[in-house]
Amino acid sequence: MQDSPFLRACRRLPVDHTPVWFMRQAGRSLPEYRRVRADVPMLEACARPDMITEITMQPVRRYDVDAAIFFSDIVVPLKAIGIDLDIKAGVGPVVADPIRDADGVKRLRDIEPGDLPYVTEAVGMLTGELGDKPLIGFAGAPFTLASYLIEGGPSKNHEHTKALMYGEPELWDELMRRLSAITLGFLRTQIDAGASAVQLFDSWVGALSAEDYRASVLPYTSWIFGQLSEYEVPRIHFGVGTGELLGLLSEAGADVVGVDWRVPLDKAVQRVQPGTALQGNLDPATLFAPWEVVAERTRDILSRGRTADGHIFNLGHGVLPETDPDMLQRLTEFVHEETSA
Repeated sequence: MQDSPFLRACRRLPVDHTPVWFMRQAGRSLPEYRRVRADVPMLEACARPDMITEITMQPVRRYDVDAAIFFSDIVVPLKAIGIDLDIKAGVGPVVADPIRDADGVKRLRDIEPGDLPYVTEAVGMLTGELGDKPLIGFAGAPFTLASYLIEGGPSKNHEHTKALMYGEPELWDELMRRLSAITLGFLRTQIDAGASAVQLFDSWVGALSAEDYRASVLPYTSWIFGQLSEYEVPRIHFGVGTGELLGLLSEAGADVVGVDWRVPLDKAVQRVQPGTALQGNLDPATLFAPWEVVAERTRDILSRGRTADGHIFNLGHGVLPETDPDMLQRLTEFVHEETSA
């Protein structure tokens, strides 16, 4: 497995073709996913090893991507420690009792070995099925988890989150320390069970300035990546709208930095730390355009990706729900053909 194109690209080693996988490939646009998930709530699906395994494998079978991404959700570890939340269709995670004071923060305890048995079981099942194809584990980063917990759900402005971060720095520190420990525990559970790489999603951190990121987020993400250094698995860091933060995302300690579609990869190379591989970055909406457009833009990304020390082809964010699966299959084949040595 260590010679897989995905793991070699993460480690900035030569590859015989540019590896491909897609964020949110496990689910959403696949008809077989919708059949499996019919009448099964999201968080229930994330707690059933058989369903996790089937959904994770679906895009691998259909697209022959170079890596699988574990089917779960970033709020699963919060649910596992007793936070009252749900994932509402068309909305996202919704927290019943938002955390905005010291008493609320105290409700956040560390992940314990018995909290996530379904994750351990599912990863074991998947590594058996995947053979020499890598499995990527993942978790939500502390800032994004904090935003959901403080706002009570998705937010455009993150006003409550920023108010706490700016106005109560000691409480913010305690909140982020606890969330960092939870995130680390979730990632360790997946690695210990057999995940070959991990990705830390900081979906909402693009709402911050570089100065605020450095002061209020970087210490915690750096700690997580530092703790993970004891494992010999590549660490990927990704955020949306983070063009101005790419250097800091890289500084946090990841081996690979995911780039959304707003920054060309050859420009991203100049912003990240030397010795950092890049992942990305086709705009997911491009897949609704004619194939000729998709092919042209993909060639451009592959060309710019050659300026990086290592490149993993991906979208600049997750697969959109109405994406045609045939387009993703054609795109995977195209990247493999265009870059085959």
